[in-house]
Amino acid sequence: MSTFAEDCRNLALAVIKTEQQAIAKLADRINVQFVQACELMLNCNGRIVVVGMGKSGHIGGKIAATLASTGSPAFFVHPGEASHGDLGMITPQDVVLALSNSGETEEILVILPLIKRLDIPLISLTGNPNSTLSKTATVNLDASIEKEACPLGLAPTSSTTVALVMGDALAIALLSAKGFTAEDFARSHPGGQLGRRLLLLVNDVMHTGDKIPMVFTTASLRDALIEMTQKGLGMTAIIDNNQHIAGVFTDGDLRRVLDKQVDIHNTNITTIMTTACKTVKSNYLAIDALNMMQKHKITTLLVINSAQVLVGVLHLHDLLKARVI
Repeated sequence: MSTFAEDCRNLALAVIKTEQQAIAKLADRINVQFVQACELMLNCNGRIVVVGMGKSGHIGGKIAATLASTGSPAFFVHPGEASHGDLGMITPQDVVLALSNSGETEEILVILPLIKRLDIPLISLTGNPNSTLSKTATVNLDASIEKEACPLGLAPTSSTTVALVMGDALAIALLSAKGFTAEDFARSHPGGQLGRRLLLLVNDVMHTGDKIPMVFTTASLRDALIEMTQKGLGMTAIIDNNQHIAGVFTDGDLRRVLDKQVDIHNTNITTIMTTACKTVKSNYLAIDALNMMQKHKITTLLVINSAQVLVGVLHLHDLLKARVI
């Protein structure tokens, strides 16, 4: 290993160790003040307004996003812009969470009298419990560190990591207190894979109406093959006059039948169909339908309603297109 590579590795390991130690010391600060901060945020009738400058602002933006996505309405306000009009975004029903490692960030101190005039709770997250911000706050969360991971002691590294972890601790504590569920999270993330997995129903992606491959029990094998070709799903359902499912005929069934040299024109489909076919309700989660397909090693499911009537067909490709997989 070259000297450069070894130096890079040693510095990286030193950064990780320093930040790990800083995070570990947060455990002792999950105390009465932390609980009070959680209570203020939990009882907030408005929104949690997060403010911070510079690197603390970037961390604050992430904390606000995490709070919002886990059931605690929140948004980030740049303190520099707050004193030039954006303070109007803060209402008497809100709670302010202010981040400043020094606790003396000028842009935040400027708006403290205005926050106080609104008579709303102020939670500070600082690295200096004796700072102006800490002493002004309703509750102060101690995010102090012994040293930055930066060897020059200048670039915010350990301090921002600790602030971020404290923010995550707040968000998850509130998530639990609110009884926030995976389904709630999915509703906040409908475009993500989790949202699709927890919200998308079979009814949303199945083939319906004329797109359903189906023939009646009076059909011949030839009729079934024509229907399979036209609908392009590699199968067809076989139904009775009440649209109840009698069976299914698939590409796999066709291969097995051809080995027996069956007359496709005169053979009734009911004599060669598979009767033990798998069905699913239209209100099932698409992910549950996928799990059923994987369990039984099949690529299609017949969809039925409460009256056991065929209402759709779900193919594995439909789940791929919907990005459930």
